[in-house]
Amino acid sequence: MRAWGLRTKSILALLLACLIALVPTGLIGWRVLDGIRDYYGSAYARSSVKLLKEEVFARVARELALSQRLARSEITRSWLRDEDNPAKRALFFREAESFRSDFHDHSYSVVSHRYYYFNGDNLPFSESPRARLDPKDPQFAWFYNTMRDTEQFNLNTDYDKAVDQTKVWINVIVYDGDKKLGVAGTGLDLTRFLRDFVARPDPGLTPMILDANGAIQIHPERQLIALNSGTQKEGEAASTIFRLLGGPADEAALRQAMRAVSSFQGELRILNVRLSGRPQLLALAYMPELKWYMVSAVDLQTVQLIQPVWLWALLGMGLVLFTALVLGFLYVVDRLLLQPILALRSSAQAIAAGNYTVRVPVTGGDELGELGRAFDTMARTVASHTEQLEQRVSERTAALEEANKRMLAAHKQIDDSIDYASLIQRAVLPERELAQALGPHHFVLWWPRDVVGGDFYVFRRDGDNCLLGVVDCAGHGVPGALMTMLGGAAIDQAINVAGPSSPAAVLAQADVAVRAMLREGELRKALATSMDAGLCYLDRGARRMLFAGAKISLYWSDGAQVEELKGSRRALGDRRVGDYQDLSLELQPERTYYLVTDGVLDQAGGEHGFGFGSSRLAEMLLQHARLPLEEQAARFSDIINAYRGAYPQRDDITILSFRFDDTAFTGQNHD
Repeated sequence: MRAWGLRTKSILALLLACLIALVPTGLIGWRVLDGIRDYYGSAYARSSVKLLKEEVFARVARELALSQRLARSEITRSWLRDEDNPAKRALFFREAESFRSDFHDHSYSVVSHRYYYFNGDNLPFSESPRARLDPKDPQFAWFYNTMRDTEQFNLNTDYDKAVDQTKVWINVIVYDGDKKLGVAGTGLDLTRFLRDFVARPDPGLTPMILDANGAIQIHPERQLIALNSGTQKEGEAASTIFRLLGGPADEAALRQAMRAVSSFQGELRILNVRLSGRPQLLALAYMPELKWYMVSAVDLQTVQLIQPVWLWALLGMGLVLFTALVLGFLYVVDRLLLQPILALRSSAQAIAAGNYTVRVPVTGGDELGELGRAFDTMARTVASHTEQLEQRVSERTAALEEANKRMLAAHKQIDDSIDYASLIQRAVLPERELAQALGPHHFVLWWPRDVVGGDFYVFRRDGDNCLLGVVDCAGHGVPGALMTMLGGAAIDQAINVAGPSSPAAVLAQADVAVRAMLREGELRKALATSMDAGLCYLDRGARRMLFAGAKISLYWSDGAQVEELKGSRRALGDRRVGDYQDLSLELQPERTYYLVTDGVLDQAGGEHGFGFGSSRLAEMLLQHARLPLEEQAARFSDIINAYRGAYPQRDDITILSFRFDDTAFTGQNHD
């Protein structure tokens, strides 16, 4: 039986590797899809609860404000003090009629020991009360609970038997000093409220509104609404969200989230619970003005966050890619492995037969190429004998003489090259791009210690936004300048791969690129190859800045204080890989931001030759932060030079400063 050839074995090995790789690939893909679904589900829940909060607040807050004006009216208080006075009653109803047209439902109510209510849409105007209140009548329990337990107002979803209407009632206490005279307010029709705000726009989304006790005030399913819960104490409501949860753990988590969002205004919480027997994602927000909690429940199994057509397209692309990879692998194996081996075998057989003039047609820098060149060298050596050895000596002697001549000219060329390298280094710095983008909103102090240096700064536009920063390469002079070429290439590659919007991602990718460029172990032992870096991404539309640093900090000052945001403790290309994180902060026009290399802090000077240090740097920033940036650059130059005095410059010095306002980053030239 003939043994299998290399081609057959390689095909079988590829198929086996693909089958083994399919299992973890499928699991990873499933986890990725779950992650995408969770991410977009969370974003969907957040946006829906924010929209619900804004729409409800716009409607209810307006009605509440009008109700408070009616309750605080001196005419209202005067009439309720003397309710049987005809003149005061007539004056009040004229005043109330002016409010009625402004209320959304064209209705208002005033309740003391009598119940006055008018709705211009379906109830005729009457100064007579709709009902007289009886403390023993359960239908008026809401009023006595409100008078007893409410300080200013409450919102109560309830069916009012006296007027035969179900509404979201806005009840505002009418005060005469410290005395409660009654309740005034209006109502929003529940059917219209449900249609306008919580009608389900998409499957899988359930918006709802809760009060401080978790009682359901508004819900798409009307039977779940806890009627008259706005005047009840905790635990009295018949329908609360806690009764729909999966258990005590979910209830504890929701109560903790409610306490958190009510304590920190503007905060929004996302939590996973079981609601109505199904796992759902709850987004929770709080409206302190209404004492309501806005809730959006998203059923990730029902809501369509990822369209099926996308999945089929992704699967199709995966199959095409898999087929292309298999065919490409077979072609590469045949071209780079099988054919050279066959050619090498034929040449080896010819040499073994005594034909030393044969040449092995194998090229390349891999092991097969080395083996082919070894056979070729052996054949050439046997064929040429002494003549070739003498020819090689002569060639090497001529090469040595030529090398001596070049060495004599090299001394002059080195000096000329360094000067020319300085011009090139300055030319590749993004000085013009920075000037065009930021104009008077920035300045750069770039002082190499020698003719060329190891510091450089970067700038990349991203639409109306931009990425900028400074990099301090290890070394000075020519080694440092060469490192800036590697560093600049690594940063450019990292931006192209990771995009400019995440400085931390750029630093992490640049670290990978630096390590790949300097992967030869002996080179890294002989030279310092690390790079300190600090990058800022300026988002003009959001007025936000993301900062990430590798042993470089970001400073800012508004003239009243100085703050330092420290970067990672690990440089790019360090022995240990750094953990780079994006730090987010708001761009404020009164603040000036600074990126400073350690050449400033280490500069010797003063009476005792100590380093400039962080304290002097902070004092310098604080004193001059409010000056125009061009004037700041001049002041900083004077201060550093004055402190240095007769001491030599120790290191390359770079300071990149910028300031934000609405005229910055427009891409126009600034004069």
